[in-house]
Amino acid sequence: MSKFILLTGGGTAGHVTPNIALIPRLRAAGHHVEYVGTSRSIEHHLIEPLEVPFHIIAAGKLRRYFSWHNFIDIFRIKLGFLQALLLMFRCRPDILFSKGGFVAAPVVWAAWLFRVPIVVHESDLTPGLANRLSIPFAQRVCYSFRETADRLPAKKAIYTGIPVREELLKGDPDKGREILRFEENKPVLLVIGGSLGSQAINRAVRQSLEELLKSFNIVHICGTGNKQETLLTYEGYRQYEYVSDPLKHFFAATTLVISRAGATMLFELLALRKPHLLIPLSKKASRGDQILNAASFEKLGYSMVLQEERLDKKTLLQSIRQLYEARDDYIDRLQRADEGQALHRVLQAIAAP
Repeated sequence: MSKFILLTGGGTAGHVTPNIALIPRLRAAGHHVEYVGTSRSIEHHLIEPLEVPFHIIAAGKLRRYFSWHNFIDIFRIKLGFLQALLLMFRCRPDILFSKGGFVAAPVVWAAWLFRVPIVVHESDLTPGLANRLSIPFAQRVCYSFRETADRLPAKKAIYTGIPVREELLKGDPDKGREILRFEENKPVLLVIGGSLGSQAINRAVRQSLEELLKSFNIVHICGTGNKQETLLTYEGYRQYEYVSDPLKHFFAATTLVISRAGATMLFELLALRKPHLLIPLSKKASRGDQILNAASFEKLGYSMVLQEERLDKKTLLQSIRQLYEARDDYIDRLQRADEGQALHRVLQAIAAP
């Protein structure tokens, strides 16, 4: 039976791309899909090309530390909640699926008041603040790391993993090499620091560039405003601020990956079976969720991990050499992983909230 399914989630690409993975499948099943997010946001940018009706509400960031911005954002959160209430009154969706992020909690609260069934999905090993504020109102809570089960209400929790965009798995290595135009036939090292880029990773890679280029061609997705024009003369090194459709071809042509440890990226690397070095965001700049994500995948034998506090030219080069030498062992473990049914599992949770 066809249903009206409202999706929400935003703030970072990791809160949006799993929803993007779901949209084609939901539409193919005959469901009507709409999205709730903020204006001029990552979710607006990523959802707009899919021609999904997009509803804009206000949102305030939920900080766990003192900031004067908290006083302003309290009013934004209240406004967003009122806008979400009006949206629920007008639209009356059959189901709300929330991927988290600071835009999601007011939408969840409004849906609960209108008795709309709610399915929440948590990507990280430990639930983020927005999801912790949403989980009491949800009928189902999907989670991605098996260790997370102990942190969730047992009657609501469903292990799913993270849905990965099927399109990402359809890359053509020849097309990737054609776009990149590398002259030498060396293995490709892809560096990606998340949707906003990573200054620490960018700096370490560029300090190691001459040594790395002896063995690899390098694709460096460095984040908006982080390209360095002085490095354009290096043959075998390609810089991009952001990559959308060609990314699947770049992955297909890639031998090794250096990445942050955002949960969505981990499950994408798992699905792609790409040996990878994770450099999780440190606790100085986060709540430590990436450190826990990376430790879980390292324990399973899927990932090599280098903590940001130890990241410099020497440790980066050592880690890349070790990863390259052990790449076949990592590929074997990735191919034997059983976390590949996430899309199907989440669709089942949405179908029966």
